Amino acid sequence: MVRERKRHPVTDSRPVPPSRKTPVPARDGSRVLLVALLSLVIGVSAFGYSAYVKWSLSTRVITLHPAPPIFTPNSSSQSVSPSLFWGSYRPNVYFGMKSRSPRSVVTGLMWLSQSGAPSLRHICEQSDGLARYGWLMHDGVNFGSQEIRDRGFTLTTEFVKRPGGSHGGDWSWRVTGSPETSALPGQLVSIMFYVATDGQGSLTPHVEGRNQLTQITGTSEELGGFTIRFPEPQGSGGYVSYNHLSTVCPGLHLLTDVVRSSLKDRFTHPLPDGVSANSKKRRYFGLDVYLPPAPAPGAPPLPAHSQLVVHQLTLQLPFQVEVLFESDSFHDRPGPLSGKALSDLLGKHHRAMEERFRNTFRLEEKGFIPEQVAFAQAALSNMLGGMGYFYGSSLVQSQHNPEPVLYPAAPLYTAVPSRSFFPRGFLWDEGFHLLLIARWDPALAWQSLGHWLDLMNSDGWIPREQILGSEARSKVPDEFVVQRDENANPPTMFLALQQLLSTDSAAGDRLQFLQRALSRLQTWYNWFNITQAGPLPHTYRWRGRDKDSLRFLNPKTLTSGLDDYPRASHPSDDERHVDLRCWMALASEVMGDIFEHLGHDGGLYHEGHRILTDNTLLDRLHWSEKLGAYADYGNHTQNVALEWQRLQPAPGQDPRSLPPPQLVRVVKKPPKLQYVRALGYVSLFPFLLQVLSPDSPRLGRLLEQLRDTDKVWSPYGLRSLSKSSTLYLKHNTEHDAPYWRGPIWMNINYLAVRALHYYSLREGPHQERATRLYRELRENLLSNLYRQYKETGFLWEQYNDQTGHGQGCFPFTGWSSLIVLIMAEEY
Repeated sequence: MVRERKRHPVTDSRPVPPSRKTPVPARDGSRVLLVALLSLVIGVSAFGYSAYVKWSLSTRVITLHPAPPIFTPNSSSQSVSPSLFWGSYRPNVYFGMKSRSPRSVVTGLMWLSQSGAPSLRHICEQSDGLARYGWLMHDGVNFGSQEIRDRGFTLTTEFVKRPGGSHGGDWSWRVTGSPETSALPGQLVSIMFYVATDGQGSLTPHVEGRNQLTQITGTSEELGGFTIRFPEPQGSGGYVSYNHLSTVCPGLHLLTDVVRSSLKDRFTHPLPDGVSANSKKRRYFGLDVYLPPAPAPGAPPLPAHSQLVVHQLTLQLPFQVEVLFESDSFHDRPGPLSGKALSDLLGKHHRAMEERFRNTFRLEEKGFIPEQVAFAQAALSNMLGGMGYFYGSSLVQSQHNPEPVLYPAAPLYTAVPSRSFFPRGFLWDEGFHLLLIARWDPALAWQSLGHWLDLMNSDGWIPREQILGSEARSKVPDEFVVQRDENANPPTMFLALQQLLSTDSAAGDRLQFLQRALSRLQTWYNWFNITQAGPLPHTYRWRGRDKDSLRFLNPKTLTSGLDDYPRASHPSDDERHVDLRCWMALASEVMGDIFEHLGHDGGLYHEGHRILTDNTLLDRLHWSEKLGAYADYGNHTQNVALEWQRLQPAPGQDPRSLPPPQLVRVVKKPPKLQYVRALGYVSLFPFLLQVLSPDSPRLGRLLEQLRDTDKVWSPYGLRSLSKSSTLYLKHNTEHDAPYWRGPIWMNINYLAVRALHYYSLREGPHQERATRLYRELRENLLSNLYRQYKETGFLWEQYNDQTGHGQGCFPFTGWSSLIVLIMAEEY
């Protein structure tokens, strides 16, 4: 752009008569052209710079942290980590294994009862209505034993690994089917073992005799050559029919659909001469040829297919079947891991885990009976058996991206909250998971922690929900898939780090990990202080609250982890959130400890911790005298309600054309800046995270509120919201039932028991009361969770504050498994 030349105030002081036309010399014409060209170059450069800035901002969300990764890309490989290479890393299925590699060969179990309406079981689904399923024993590395109770029979699934060779060694499965006493005799069950490639590798089925698949040979990049063998089944009265399927599948998330589509009416083979029971042929559903659908004319090509081979045995209860995986590189194999050899190795690991569990948690010394010890052992085993290995890309978005973009593909080794409902990684859940995992096996905890930190981008953001791979994506509603980079999650990993720092094992490995993780931890800590800063110094505010002022009775704050817990009724930049302030106090303390652990000066972080635990400042910012507790602050009114409203027709409009009535929020009194009067978990955070000094008078008030049965105390644990709150057990929308508005949650109750234990050991005016409440709350939680487990067979997502009954999703063997640490008094 050519700008007008400014007149110099001295040399150009004389005006030029308007009638006078001064000819421009030729050299001035060249000058004009030069200026024009120069301006064009500047304009193009400015445009290019602007485009570069936009591109840079749009790609920043998917730019990974510049520090070297904590774990190198091959850290999970068979050569670097052979003992963890294979595992039950598919928590979304009832029984399956894979290796810790991006394109693993996957194996799994399906089954089908041939009595009544056939129901194919494969993916863990609450709708299957199983009476019980879950790991009874699982040490996280070597073996696992699981019990699955279906209608009329029980399946016991077991696996064990045997190291050897250079590709992760061998493993074997055993599945035992047992009829219930009330079951009809001669019940048929089809057991289906499958192996599938995930876009790379090859499989070759080997068939003999009566269509019997005896073995599968295969190769893959990580496994080299391998063989999967199917020995003859035991039991079943000799009654067995074989079917198999060899086909392709568009993706691992469609395995169930492919197998279901291939099932056809079949008839069992007659029994050999001399076997009289059920000697006639019997009708059943068996595998048949499956051809994947061809793309419609003009449609895009199908995705890369996975090869799939399925081995089906239709057997009469009771029975026992085995599957053997053998690596071609295992040259000094002592013999097949089958029969007695399999039983002996399973027994060896079983006894070793019992002894290790006894020495680690010492529950018998605390008076627990064998049945209660078995309950705790199952809770730990389900946490460990629920660890998965995922690989893929999150779908993310920032304010600079008009559309979601793919995050860099990455691995994640993590526990999951629930195999049936949440079979994927959640950032704030994992911090709680690692508290238990670290007590059992610190090496596994460091592995998970490193994988999570390696997901960090250059700003310090970690996507809070990890939906990696087609199987994980298939379980998530579209509205929850995209992760936004302004959204945080409670930094519970600092809880895990605090515990890991206190352990004495593997000190050298711990130092090496912390040195590699330090830069990422600093960036993460700074990200919180920048992006989640509140309106005043030393205050914090969760970003990502719902903006819809008509739909929600109280807009949710999913990013806080406490979803629908009451916050300010009208979200604004003026909010101060007390729970996030307390999380940052914890983070500051742990960061300071890490620096000192590494021989650095942690004074800056300890100073931050001192400010954030300054009880006087905390009171000034968050104490509500009306509530008698700590509280959030924001633009708030208590006078809101959900009411049905119908639109009025316009003149001449047919009323029948109007949409049905809607339940909308009605504000009956304008909001104002004030403390949010909602007594519950958020109010307790200065106590839960031990920010309060032992002699604080506020601690005494909180302990009074905590024990009040009309507020948060119940015979089954601390309810999430006081019974006196106006939003207690209130729906947030017509279909959005109360979630953190009364039900009892184990992660916060664990923090409460931990805090009471802490204050019971410190001298002060509240020590005796804290001791008494500690014993009472601990007993309430132990008795209720054990009772519910015995009655229902599951740990649950939450517990009803009026009956103690488990509710929400099940099995919830994530942070509800913290009951083990409460039993062991390990805080």
